[in-house]
Parts: sequence; C-alpha cells; structure tokens
Amino acid sequence: MPGLELTSNPTKVVVHPLVLLSVVDHYNRVAKNTKKRVVGVLLGQNDGEVVNVANSFAVPFEEDDKNPAVWFLDHNYVETMRDMFKKISAKEKIVGWYHNGPKLRSSDLQINELFKRYTDNPVLVVIDVQPKAIGLPTDAYFSIEEIHDDGSSATKTFEHVPSEIGAEEAEEIGVEHLLRDIKDNTTGTLATRISHQLTSLLGLAERLADMRAYLEQVLAGDLPVNGEIIQNLQDIFNLLPNLTIPDDAQAFTTQTNDQYALIYVSAMARAVIALHDLINNKIENREAERKADEKEIEAKNTAAAAAATDSATSPSKAQGEETDQAASK
Repeated sequence: MPGLELTSNPTKVVVHPLVLLSVVDHYNRVAKNTKKRVVGVLLGQNDGEVVNVANSFAVPFEEDDKNPAVWFLDHNYVETMRDMFKKISAKEKIVGWYHNGPKLRSSDLQINELFKRYTDNPVLVVIDVQPKAIGLPTDAYFSIEEIHDDGSSATKTFEHVPSEIGAEEAEEIGVEHLLRDIKDNTTGTLATRISHQLTSLLGLAERLADMRAYLEQVLAGDLPVNGEIIQNLQDIFNLLPNLTIPDDAQAFTTQTNDQYALIYVSAMARAVIALHDLINNKIENREAERKADEKEIEAKNTAAAAAATDSATSPSKAQGEETDQAASK
C-alpha cells in the first residue's frame, strides 16, 4: 500500500491565458487532425506554495506511435530558448512542461525526469486543446515517490494538484479584444446570448451535482466532514433568494416583470426604428430611380433634337455645294 511522500509539492497551479493560446497555436501548427501530441516548456515563478505559469514556448518533440518508450526531445533547443527568455525577463524561469494530453502517457515520468535538469520540481500541465466537457482544460501534476509497506523500493508516480486560470488586468483586456475579433458574425446576438446562458446553466448543473454527491458521501460516512467546504456551501446557498417568504417572492416577481417589460419595450422600439429605416430607404431608392429615369429621358430628347438638327442642315449644305459647282463651270 502506498505510504508517505518524500517531498512536499505546491498546492496550486495558476495558468495564464497567454499559455493556453500558445499551446492551442502550437497544436494547430504541428499536430492538427493527427494523433500526435505537442510538448513545450512552461515559464513562470514557483514560491513553494503556488506555481504561477505566465509564459511558454514550444519544443521539437517526436515519439514512436507503437512504442511510447521511444521519444526524442531537443534539450539543446530548450537550453537555447531558456537563455533567450532569461535576457528578456529574468523573473520567468522554467517551472515545468506541458503536453496536450488529454491524459497522462506512460513516458511522462521519463520526460519529467529530463526536465529536472532545469528545475528541481517540474510541474506537468496537461492542456486539453479539444475539451469535450465543460470546465477547465488544464490538469496539473507533480511527480512523487511513494514508499511501500512491503519493503519494496519506492516508485515514482504523479500527484494531481488543483489548477486554475488567472490573469492580470492587461491580459484580461487582451483576451476580451481577442474574443471580440473572433466573434462569429454569422450568428445573431440573441442566439449568442442564449448559447452562453445554456452553457452557464449546464456548468451550474454540474457543480450542483458535485455538491450533492459530496454531501451524500459525507452523510454515508465515506468522506470526513470538512468544515471549510461546508461553510463555503452554506455561503453559496445563503446568497439564493428565499422564495418561501411572500414579500421576497413578490419583490422578486416584480423585478423580473419589470426587466421583461423593459426588454419588450426595447425590442418594440428596435422594430419600429428598423421599419422606419426601411421605409426611408425605399423612398430614397424610389426617388433615385425617378431622377435616373428623368436624366435618361432628357438625354434621349437631347440626342433626338441633335439628330433632327443635323438632318435639317444636311440638305442645305448639299444644295450650296451644287450651286458652287455650277458657278465654277
């Protein structure tokens, strides 16, 4: 049976949005629509409690599809890039490595041992570039040695640690602009809002299911009571409106009706303005067509008058030429 760890690992890993974007770009450039995985280096800070992953860079990596134990990682390239990043930002040091998973591989422990050349306790962050479920696409792991009670030698394995997405203010602004640029213009605003609401509700349903499963395991005695978790759950439920109180229910209903009335009036106003613009557009188009027809008729009349003038002057010119010829004879 596994025993105690020999070393203590950080308790949390914070991944910045720039890292996620870099990993997705790396995957799309190298391994899109294939079964290959991409590997890269994570840069940031490790204070012993929290690992802050602020940057990353891709690394040339190859492995045998039939034999996972056969792989190649260009460590010379890693050292060259490390020295270059050190000149740009001395605070960003190698804290670990990543691959696109979506799960751990048998060769990950060997690759992790290689990264111990650059940092004592590297973190492995598995970033799922094509997530199927709602939630964070990151999973963080540290390697540990487990001691067995039967006296056998210690074995190395990975220990999962919580991870989260964190960003500074400048990064949040950049991500907002990026999302605004890649917005799908083929879908309307209402459809987008409904899609976001549905995604949020699905995520809320999953979180509530996790809470229920935890509380049922605590009641059954499978898990010990954690006071901090229970307090957080109580704070969450205290934020919900108590609809059993008539006054609160009436106030909640009134506020909801007012909001829907405002939405209805706004929609009607937008519809009236759109119809007004449509009518004005048709009037302007009709006026433009009338002026174009008038110009065309005027041009035709001018051309006909010019042709009639030319035909009237042509006989007189011919008669004058005949008179001149007779006089010369």
